[in-house]
Amino acid sequence: MTTTDTEFVAYPFNEDAGLELNEAYAAARATEGMLRVRLPHGEPAWLATRYADARFVLGDRRFSRAMAVERDEPRMAPGRRPGGILSMDPPDHTRLRTLVAKAFTMRRVELLRPRVAELASGLIQDMKAKGQPADLVEDYALPIPVAVICELLGVPVEDRPKFRVWSDAALSTSPLTTEEMMANQDELRAYMHVLVEQHRAEPQDDLMTALIEARDVRDRLSELELVDMCIGILIAGHETTASQIPNFVYALLEQPDQLARLRADLDLIPAAVEELLRFIPLGAGAGFARYATEDIQVGDVLVKEGEPVMVAIGAANRDALQFTSADTLEFGRESNPHLGFGHGVHHCLGAPLARLELQEALRALLRDLPGLHLDGDIVWKTQMLVRGPRSMPIGW
Repeated sequence: MTTTDTEFVAYPFNEDAGLELNEAYAAARATEGMLRVRLPHGEPAWLATRYADARFVLGDRRFSRAMAVERDEPRMAPGRRPGGILSMDPPDHTRLRTLVAKAFTMRRVELLRPRVAELASGLIQDMKAKGQPADLVEDYALPIPVAVICELLGVPVEDRPKFRVWSDAALSTSPLTTEEMMANQDELRAYMHVLVEQHRAEPQDDLMTALIEARDVRDRLSELELVDMCIGILIAGHETTASQIPNFVYALLEQPDQLARLRADLDLIPAAVEELLRFIPLGAGAGFARYATEDIQVGDVLVKEGEPVMVAIGAANRDALQFTSADTLEFGRESNPHLGFGHGVHHCLGAPLARLELQEALRALLRDLPGLHLDGDIVWKTQMLVRGPRSMPIGW
């Protein structure tokens, strides 16, 4: 297959409701080379669906995210999102990432485990006190990561509900114009700028104060970079985790034998979290196109300089050439090098924190709600970059 092909497949494949991996991905993995796809907006792109191709594209620095800013990037919505660190290449990307990475080391994150466990247990007690049914999303999945990331950044408790609206707009694939997206971004930036000034006046022992020091004392951040970095951490630090907690529960309720196995042995939870991250195709579709800075061979395809490649992580994580019984949920895998947190220079900075939150959230649910079950109809997110329940009534 070469870039002279003129036929484009309409994309994305996955439905909003549910967590199924569309069968079109398996068909794509079985074909020679990569698919040429066209999203509702932007230029056509190659789609990497096999694990080897996906990992190669994510890890090879000859593929650029920064080029997307100058191009008509493939996308679901007509508007263009402000990119921030996700639209940078080294060395600018490295400079910003290094400033934040020290806050998310395994050692520092592990110190948060008692706090996360306390949050989870407290929220379950609140649900029990309020009575059945409870909404697993609003009453449990959202409050945990929102509280943790807001505490890290020093966001006041009373302001936290505002971020649900801003985050939804930032991750929406609805037909917002660039102007509407920028208006949402400007509103969030204005709020964050005020919070930065408050932290300047009254420094605190939190991540935002450390970033302000990097900006004001060591001059390693511009003011806009500082504000956008805080915004990026806030949104990325809660949205995927808040989506995956109910996704995990949904997947386990769909496979009661695996749920029973996990209840019987809570020591399996770390392995179960990794397997659920692999098994569940979180994204509505591939995003964040990588542009070839030169002609690059990707498997059977020669990607020409300037062409974009999109990586379907959910499909790559179900590649039978990499994972035995790829479409089966198995907690006993000896090796699980899934791409759930990405790969390469843009590998998720907050992966250690997300893992910890998912582990403790799942542990508390299985331990404290032995009769956990659905108690009503799930309302699924629509027109969002990530899939999952918007509301999920549960009983116990």
